[in-house]
Amino acid sequence: MAPIPHLKALQAFAAFGTYGSVSEAARELGVSPGAVTQQLQKLEEHLGLALIDRHGRRMELTRWGKLYHAEIQAGFSQLSGAAEIVRRAHADTALSLSALTSVLGKWIGREIFDWRALCPGAAVQLVGTEQEPDFERDGIDFRIFYGPQPRYHHAIELFTDWAVPACAPRLIEGQDLATGEDILRFPLLHIVWSGAASRAPSWEDWAASIGAPASAFPRDLSYMLSSSAIDAAVAGRGFVLAQMSMIADELETGRLVIPFDHRLRLAAPYYLGWHPASLEKPFARDFHRWLVAKGRRQAMLSAPGSAG
Repeated sequence: MAPIPHLKALQAFAAFGTYGSVSEAARELGVSPGAVTQQLQKLEEHLGLALIDRHGRRMELTRWGKLYHAEIQAGFSQLSGAAEIVRRAHADTALSLSALTSVLGKWIGREIFDWRALCPGAAVQLVGTEQEPDFERDGIDFRIFYGPQPRYHHAIELFTDWAVPACAPRLIEGQDLATGEDILRFPLLHIVWSGAASRAPSWEDWAASIGAPASAFPRDLSYMLSSSAIDAAVAGRGFVLAQMSMIADELETGRLVIPFDHRLRLAAPYYLGWHPASLEKPFARDFHRWLVAKGRRQAMLSAPGSAG
């Protein structure tokens, strides 16, 4: 293996190649311009190549200098990534899972107790937010998000949900609901997502899917969170066009019922994104596999023909 140049020389060259100026490189490194110039000369002597063209006071990278700079930058990035892997693996062993608030509260937050039973020694922090996090800045390991395509480089599709009209049993007590159009006579709770790549399924969408006459339904009451609309439906305030993944508990306990089971497929799937360094944390790979398995199972539970 060829001898490796001194780190200070590599840092000086990387900074000069980035800024194209000895003075700017010196400012970045916190040294004098003379020190940068000296390190650049030492690097050229070590390699036996001219990395920099000098035209009076003007300096620029040669063809070989540009090639070497690209490789040096890639090497520093790899070193930085290695440090991040170690930091994440040892600084905090708790796994952080970020998700949309309703997804966290009505789906995966309820399922997480199954994971705790499987891995009682694993600590998990749940973060509900509508804003897409920055994995580095926010210290997030995993993110469940919705959209037409992945937002992160490391992501896998979990499932595509289906929405169905649901209500509290007392809302329709003594009522005759023979067709889907009968549902449209009741108070309808609307969901309007904020900041999502796709809009929430609407009652107009559902009505069209059953062949009901085209109509715009009054939006007397709208919710930005699906979970809030579901809670209102449980309280008997009206029908909610709810995602199957979010009403499993309510259906099982009888707090919500589906009088007319016609489901509407959401326009986009849910994805799981993650920081690659997080997979080195204890339990992280098992947690990743568990989340993916939960998504696959939910795909079957949400699809038409299942009992939910």
